[in-house]
Amino acid sequence: MKYYRFLLLSALLLLSIVGRAQTKLTSFSPGAIWPDDKGVHINAHGGGILYNNGVYYWFGEHKIAGDAGNRAMVGVHCYSSKDLYNWKDEGISLSVSSDTTNDIAKGCILERPKVVYNKKTKKYVMWFHLELLGKGYSAARAGVAVSDKVTGPYKFIKSYRPNPGQMPFYPALTPEGDKINCVSPAHETDKFFCRDLPGGQMARDMTVFVDDDGKAYHVFSSEENYTLDLAELTPDYMGHTGKFIRIYIGHQTEAPALFKRNGTYYMIGSGCTGWAPNAARWFSAKSIWGPWTYHGNPCQGPDSKITYGGQSTHVLPVAGKKDAFIFIADKWTPKDAIDGRYLWLPISFKGDDIEINWVDNWNLDVFKK
Repeated sequence: MKYYRFLLLSALLLLSIVGRAQTKLTSFSPGAIWPDDKGVHINAHGGGILYNNGVYYWFGEHKIAGDAGNRAMVGVHCYSSKDLYNWKDEGISLSVSSDTTNDIAKGCILERPKVVYNKKTKKYVMWFHLELLGKGYSAARAGVAVSDKVTGPYKFIKSYRPNPGQMPFYPALTPEGDKINCVSPAHETDKFFCRDLPGGQMARDMTVFVDDDGKAYHVFSSEENYTLDLAELTPDYMGHTGKFIRIYIGHQTEAPALFKRNGTYYMIGSGCTGWAPNAARWFSAKSIWGPWTYHGNPCQGPDSKITYGGQSTHVLPVAGKKDAFIFIADKWTPKDAIDGRYLWLPISFKGDDIEINWVDNWNLDVFKK
């Protein structure tokens, strides 16, 4: 009798687990545990999302428990979804190396991976911020990997500091006094640019943006995070052309996320306060090459001064919906990195201005209003 009772209880437990695993989500709950198709909290931090052939692919940093999870012990994780609520675990798309001399050796710092698709080469290209093993945050490099398949595996190609020996691009009629002068720097922070000119500019927090014409741009924190660089990528998306601009010079900015609406370019970022959250900031421009205008904090209401506890990582255009953009942020937990949470919130537009408000629970129907 006890044996049959044991079998019955086991069967009920199994059905309960399967039932939970098969429960389909129909809304977003910012900051909550977000289970994948296996019932495990999604492990794709500091990530970005690629929409490809009707499917969304979410790439992010795979974390492990404890503060060791702040380093890359596994690699970049990939998930797929058709509805943005429910995500399938596609495994590790880029693995770190067991070779300690490799640029992406296990234990390095590999952050904010972003994947874009090149229609001409038919390659998937991944960029990320890389700090070499045991070097802290001194390397400040951009890393690139490539794959023939969206989910990977991705092959690491190289890492380096962008645009060595190159001066910034300036639109016509830019006054000479507004151009950087390494012989006589006008600003204290210009010295960082001039210091790094021979070997390339520092590249930390970053994103990649592909414009309507197929040109791709790499945006990254540079000059000890006191400036954002927006740099043009080569036609194959795997290198830099040498053309770039400096944005919001002299102000520490990280966590850039760029998108485009009605011909206007928007960018959301944050200040630099380590793992502690701070007020978001946003910029806009009529041309990718600027000028970029600073507009302050897009977040409203309680906890807006700390971006609701998160930090920007990506802005996702929802396929097939007009003016539908999702602000994606990470709520970091450095003492137990694997427990990091995701804050997905709808962006509202007031004319050409943007606004982000906290919502406990919401779904894509909000964009129908």
